[in-house]
Amino acid sequence: MGLFGRKNTESATAVATLPVDPALAALTGDYTVDPAHSSIGFTVRHAMVTNVRGTFAEHEGTLKLDGTDPGASTASIDVKIASVDTGIADRDNHLRSGDFFDAERFPLMSFRSTRAEQLGGDAYRITGDLTIKDVTRPLSIDLEFNGSATDVYGNERVGFEGSAEILRSEWGLTWNAALETGGVMVSDKVRLTFDISAIKNAA
Repeated sequence: MGLFGRKNTESATAVATLPVDPALAALTGDYTVDPAHSSIGFTVRHAMVTNVRGTFAEHEGTLKLDGTDPGASTASIDVKIASVDTGIADRDNHLRSGDFFDAERFPLMSFRSTRAEQLGGDAYRITGDLTIKDVTRPLSIDLEFNGSATDVYGNERVGFEGSAEILRSEWGLTWNAALETGGVMVSDKVRLTFDISAIKNAA
């Protein structure tokens, strides 16, 4: 089932003539990300030989899904930088410091979508603006739509998971240390991961 449609001038007329999928249309509405059942994390190479993984425990977001015009769907997410957790307190405090995120001055990392497209099947790409510290740059996130369901409490849910790679230096995160054996302590490339469960708001 397609959630987001391709938006281009060549196919606009053809898309307009297609019947609306009733199951897709039923998903139309505003949703709130459920932080208790969602995860936003990252993976970065450390000392050239291993990976450090972390998550941001506190985040909030909204989705606006339009089943009759899927390309009009949008996503908005805010992440509290101070909630970073890699399992090592000293490392987390370093990430919060001015060497990295400077969480006291820039408490939020945010994403605002600007475009969505279907890649095939349940695979999608969401493009938008990612802001870290005082830098805003475009970011594309590849997503898989995991489906929809009604949970035991009667909440209507949708689920997505996806990832994107960034160069942290492009957002001003440039701290590093040279290794005696060559290379650097922290890779510039960072993989962001998203596992999102969102609840449909009451009408």
